[in-house]
Amino acid sequence: MTKPTKRSSRTPSAVVTEGGETHQTTTSGDNTLTTNQGIPVSDNQNSLKSGARGPTLLEDFVLREKITHFDHERIPERIVHARGSAAHGYFQPLRGASKFSKAAFLQDPNKKTKVFARFSTVAGGAGSVDTPRDVRGFAVKFYTEEGNFDLVGNNIPVFFIQDAIKFPDLVHAVKMEPDRGFPQSATAHDTFWDFISLMPESMNMVMWIMSDRTIPYSLRHIEGFGVHTFRMINDKGESTFVKFHWRPSVGAMSTVWDETVKIAGADPDHHRRDLFETIQAGDFPEWTLSVQAFDQETADSLDFDILDATKIIPEEIIPLTPIGRMVLDRYPTNFFAETEQVAFHPGNLVPGIDVTPDPLLQGRLFSYQDTQLIRLGGPNFHQIPVNAPVCPFRNFQRDGHMQMQVPAGRVSYEPNSLDPDGPRENPARGFASFPDPESGPKLRKRPETFADHYSQARQFYRSMTPPEQTNIVSALTFELSKVETVSVRTRMLGHLDLIDPDLGKRVAAAMAMTGMADKIAPAVAPRDDLKPSPALSLVAKAPATIKGRTLAALITDSSDAKAIVALQKAVKKEGATLKLVAPRIGPMKNGLTPDMTIDGGPSCLFDAVVLLPGQAEMPILLGMAASINWLRDAFGHLKAIGFNNAAQAMFGKAGLDAAAPGIVSVGKGVDDFIAAAKKHRIWDRDPLVNPPR
Repeated sequence: MTKPTKRSSRTPSAVVTEGGETHQTTTSGDNTLTTNQGIPVSDNQNSLKSGARGPTLLEDFVLREKITHFDHERIPERIVHARGSAAHGYFQPLRGASKFSKAAFLQDPNKKTKVFARFSTVAGGAGSVDTPRDVRGFAVKFYTEEGNFDLVGNNIPVFFIQDAIKFPDLVHAVKMEPDRGFPQSATAHDTFWDFISLMPESMNMVMWIMSDRTIPYSLRHIEGFGVHTFRMINDKGESTFVKFHWRPSVGAMSTVWDETVKIAGADPDHHRRDLFETIQAGDFPEWTLSVQAFDQETADSLDFDILDATKIIPEEIIPLTPIGRMVLDRYPTNFFAETEQVAFHPGNLVPGIDVTPDPLLQGRLFSYQDTQLIRLGGPNFHQIPVNAPVCPFRNFQRDGHMQMQVPAGRVSYEPNSLDPDGPRENPARGFASFPDPESGPKLRKRPETFADHYSQARQFYRSMTPPEQTNIVSALTFELSKVETVSVRTRMLGHLDLIDPDLGKRVAAAMAMTGMADKIAPAVAPRDDLKPSPALSLVAKAPATIKGRTLAALITDSSDAKAIVALQKAVKKEGATLKLVAPRIGPMKNGLTPDMTIDGGPSCLFDAVVLLPGQAEMPILLGMAASINWLRDAFGHLKAIGFNNAAQAMFGKAGLDAAAPGIVSVGKGVDDFIAAAKKHRIWDRDPLVNPPR
């Protein structure tokens, strides 16, 4: 342990341990951190474990008090993941899944298991918008014949912290600042970046949240991850480590920042509405569930710790093995009864799937159950229909608030001799934890194998395409420019220099703070030999398709109805939808009926646009700021833009170059426009609207 440098009697000293985490310590009794019972706390960074890499111990009263108080801070809204949308569906395993796990729902490729999936933002309240820059929760409840299995993850495979004892601090930092009650659902403020800048372990997550992954196009276009390392146990008792991955069938896709800000104003429920309308139309969202499967020998050979939730295993090292698919085919009948009352818990496990001593996961195993007790009114929340297992469940747990069952008989205990037919433990079929050999002395300590906080952050940034790197620079510049405390900005610039010197220089230059970065001493120097991982880039692996996407045509009374109908058919053939947008909503003289007005259907809501006005109405469109801004936004948001001869004047009015990349004439057909739309973003246009910083 390095020696702290004492600055004053009341100023906390910074201590960095072998595990790489920062401890702010004091020698003064006047500002010693205590529990609610006044007991001094010696370590507020690590939970009590059996060995540095061992499981968290139930006797850790400091952790339990801190997490319990945090779990009960909001009534009845969720503290995090409050804003959510969900759907029912089914999961179907693929052949070969059974070789990893004896879980019943993974055995028969012909058998479907009911699921309920909930997607959510993290920081905002239930009434916040769908499209902030934020992590998205990705939680799935499997109603299996052996009980409920909950896979509770996010759309990002890493997390901010390594130990659950820091979760209350993280959420308090990201939430609205307590003295002023804002900002809502945003990280661009002092308390968040102050905390993050003092937590080097968060640097990999910083790269992910500042990337386009946190501004997804829709819930159907997000990937999902289990975040932690889990175990699967097969019918021979053999254990395999796994990392869970969900991959959408339509590919992962994001917006750009200006676009997502405008979507929030035009349609605050954009993601929820999209999920609802897509399912209602029969275009069911689908994901493939895969695992990265590996043994202990492979785990030992990796240059990072598999129990560290701030790290990934690159797919180039351990490829994905598909084990099943999920299809969501039914929207909830009642939003409150199902989406709001569903209760997930990473400790809801079935035989064949087990946890590891990941210190973040260990804390979650306590926290989720505890949270539901206050949010859903007591211990009987499992009887709410959306939470109830589909298989029989029986035990001797009785009474409690909101008890909805009527247990019969006089016996409510075991062992007993009065009810020989009552429930008993079943060693053969029951859940049995894998005998993990990892253990050691009771201590609060971060393993040294957790201490490299910058290498994977560097690898992530260098795996991005140039436009994605520019977007990260822009996001960091926006966020840190909102921070009022200059010392927080300079500290973060120091971390960015360690992640990648070019990144640090670009952000500093964009903020006019070149040369002002703090000098940060890392616990472990970042590596420079990690190769880029193409799988980390959304742009590099984006499929060329418009399947599942929504396009728009701007039309007027004298538009060519036959050409529009032909375009609708061509778009539908590709698996996409074409919305008609016009100055007014009523029936048109050409026999068409618009879906939306220009004001109510801004181009930010669509994937690609085509301008098909009639010549007679061009003076009206050229005089409308809304129609010109409709085109300008589509241009600035890098969308494919088709146009007919009449629409050419709109480019001149908007001050745009009709010969720019991705601008396509449809005078001789729509094939070239659809081909451009399949690119989703016209990145070749990016330097024109977003010059590199």
